[in-house]
Amino acid sequence: MDAIDNYLENETDTFPFVHIPVLARELIDGLAIRPGGHYLDATAGGGGHSRLILETAPDTKVQAIDRDEDAISAAQNNLAEYHQRIQFWHGNFAEYKPKNIQFDGIIADLGVSSFHLDTGSRGFSFRHEAELDMRMDRRQSLTAEEIINHWEEAELADIFYKYGEERLSRRIARAIVQQRPFQTTTELADAIARNVPRQYRYGRINPATRVFQALRIVVNEELKSLETFLNLAPNWLKPGGRIAIISFHSLEDRIVKHTLRESPLLRVLTKKPIIPQEDEIEQNARSRSAKLRIAEKL
Repeated sequence: MDAIDNYLENETDTFPFVHIPVLARELIDGLAIRPGGHYLDATAGGGGHSRLILETAPDTKVQAIDRDEDAISAAQNNLAEYHQRIQFWHGNFAEYKPKNIQFDGIIADLGVSSFHLDTGSRGFSFRHEAELDMRMDRRQSLTAEEIINHWEEAELADIFYKYGEERLSRRIARAIVQQRPFQTTTELADAIARNVPRQYRYGRINPATRVFQALRIVVNEELKSLETFLNLAPNWLKPGGRIAIISFHSLEDRIVKHTLRESPLLRVLTKKPIIPQEDEIEQNARSRSAKLRIAEKL
């Protein structure tokens, strides 16, 4: 049994932060991990991808970073046996400064973890009643509640359309402004559902899905941070080192695709994104929209 099979078999919810690594085999193969290599996991989560790197080749080292303090605590707990080969940094990957370190590989899994979606108190999901929070880093002040209850109608419509690709953005924004204030995720989701056409309300996805995506992106400045990170990261790689990015929606993937392709420091190795196989989707339904792109430092 290889490191990936072993991880997936033994992954449990014994620690509150659970995040099954997506496209794990493809990512580890694509990184071409070297014995003694030094790797940056820019989105540590519960430490799943970091563990796979540490187990794949001897004497590998990992610098793991995450903007969520719960993720850092979970990764430290889950990877305690590797404490001599892994270091942690709490913060936004766009603000990370490696100083004089150059890495053999860099990874980032841009997906929202199962922990965030399933922990109602964080406010990421409309499936749980919670305060409208959505902050990855709870040291920051801006929350989804501030946006929903205090931003102008035109601003709301703009972010719903731009970051949620919501075609009913104006209609939804108008209804929100007329009915606010909102205190909880379920209040907001119910208001959205009541103010869209019946066929939309009972369509393939919940009518609040795109609005919640847009709010999360804006609260955490996700796309701006991603652009900054992707422009900086190639400078942190050794020649021949690889960067592998997993995205989960078209807005992210578009940025990853164009930034990697346009970097004068990189050679793109994936003409088309790598996507999950059927067996992975069956095991982890949330992996179905994942796309992996890989590039190599010239």
